[in-house]
Amino acid sequence: MHLIETRSLCYTYPGNVTALHDINFIAPRNARIAVIGSNGAGKSTLFKHFNGIFKPSSGSILIRGEPITKENTKEVRKFVGLVFQNPDDQIFSPTVEQDIAFGPTNLMLDEATIQHRVEEALRVVGIEHLAKRVPHHLSGGEKKRVAIAGVIAMEPEVLVLDEPTAGLDPQGVADLSRFINSLASKYGMTVIFSTHDVSLVPEVADYIYVMNKGEIVAQGTVQEIFVRADMLRSVRLDVPILPRLLRSLQDHGIDVSMAYTYADAERSLLEAFGRTP
Repeated sequence: MHLIETRSLCYTYPGNVTALHDINFIAPRNARIAVIGSNGAGKSTLFKHFNGIFKPSSGSILIRGEPITKENTKEVRKFVGLVFQNPDDQIFSPTVEQDIAFGPTNLMLDEATIQHRVEEALRVVGIEHLAKRVPHHLSGGEKKRVAIAGVIAMEPEVLVLDEPTAGLDPQGVADLSRFINSLASKYGMTVIFSTHDVSLVPEVADYIYVMNKGEIVAQGTVQEIFVRADMLRSVRLDVPILPRLLRSLQDHGIDVSMAYTYADAERSLLEAFGRTP
């Protein structure tokens, strides 16, 4: 049984604007899944189906094998935590710790449990020092961490991040990458994120869905997707810079192994030039 599954999911906005067409998507347990596509591909619309914000115009979405209904929506939103692209859409309390406590409080948990969850979420996201701060005085990257912490405090099994690197500086992107990887490796959480920044994907994803104009046009592992340069260009994306560089070296006769992450590319280059990794 998959944690999330969509079957021939379609969605049409008012005015007969088709946003999603025949989407078949699977999220297994303890997975890191990237949904890539240019702006307007349908990524955000798809994500809003995962916890019942949107309902399919046709087709179905199953959470742990069960359809989302009016009766189980609250449970679904505990199970699938969604972080919006703009953190200001989720942050509204006077202090950071109050904002993080909002979700657990709505679950009617006791005060000790709420406090424990807030402290743990602050620690996991690395913002203990911001607990007493006013959220709207924070930087964009800090706000994004607060929004993520608020969802983490609900203890979801699936975390969905809509364009999580938007507005982050390079250090913020690096920090977020490590955070995403820790959620899967340390906490067994399935993480689904969208991006049009393909350079991020090999570092934080096991599996990729490529979207274009509301459809899934390709899916596969990092290795399977990023060898399809023509397909990626056709949807206004590109191969990440590291495999592009290694492919160019291969084309120039240099015996270097293909790699997709920074660590693997470094090892490949060192071996190609007779150095010990």
